Amino acid sequence: MIEIPFDPNIFNSGSFTLSWHGFMSFIAVGGAVYLVGRWAKKEGIDPDIVYNVAVFGIIGGILGARVVHVADNWDFYSANPGNIFKIWAGGIGLWGGILGGWLGALAYSLLVNRFSSDPKTHVPIGRLMDLTAPAILLAQAIGRVGDLINGEHWSKATDLPWGWIFTNFSSPGFQGPPSNRTDIVWDPTQATHPSAAYELIGDLLLFMVVWKLRGKFIPNGALWMVYLTLYSSMRFAIQFLRVDEVKVWGLQEAHFIAIIVVAITIPWMVMFLRWKRGSSDGDTSDDSPPTSGTTRRRRRRATA
Repeated sequence: MIEIPFDPNIFNSGSFTLSWHGFMSFIAVGGAVYLVGRWAKKEGIDPDIVYNVAVFGIIGGILGARVVHVADNWDFYSANPGNIFKIWAGGIGLWGGILGGWLGALAYSLLVNRFSSDPKTHVPIGRLMDLTAPAILLAQAIGRVGDLINGEHWSKATDLPWGWIFTNFSSPGFQGPPSNRTDIVWDPTQATHPSAAYELIGDLLLFMVVWKLRGKFIPNGALWMVYLTLYSSMRFAIQFLRVDEVKVWGLQEAHFIAIIVVAITIPWMVMFLRWKRGSSDGDTSDDSPPTSGTTRRRRRRATA
């Protein structure tokens, strides 16, 4: 087995705590914003637009991450409602960060495009989504480094040689799940699956796939949908190795979120492929949605 001896906190004064997870999350978000701004500039997009959108994406991500965490641990928070807003004490859900950040950035962008009359402030939503896809995978990988140090995300026991244990008493990986998880008997000397490491490796592999697919999809925004589909599939599989609370049918909260996401992204991509096939067989050569046969005939008559 592999022993992880690290203290989960970089600094702890009693009134203020800086954890490795929080620090690495900060680095991850900052790095992703920097990369998207740099890539956007190369495509002729003003980086200031990226930074403005990022502010609302970060706000939405923080709120979404907290909501998902609280929902997943509702038994504890319903009995301790005062802790719901203590985000500095720890507790976020990655799925909430991804989807909340996306929705926050999307809401801001739609409002700007709807009410701003200055073309310089127009947000190219689809293009920014596609630029964000590879950057967010790198951010997720960096965030998982913090999880590796902290000892978060309790997982199932294993006898595999790369199973790990956390030897620092302050580590969540040593202390185990909260006392209300009576379904788990935690033994800190028993090696468990390094699920956070699995996801870190998976994020990097998906990054290489998404990076190779840049510029190969029309309309803009399609690469973001591919990213969501790939990550949902990977996360669904890895989640079976974790010991988060089972909700129903043997599935955990993250399983259901992944299912919902795929239920949206796959039909979207199927519709897109059908549209592209119809466009290549018909008269349309741009990226606008296909028109009916009657409409096309009327247009041809009007042109004649």
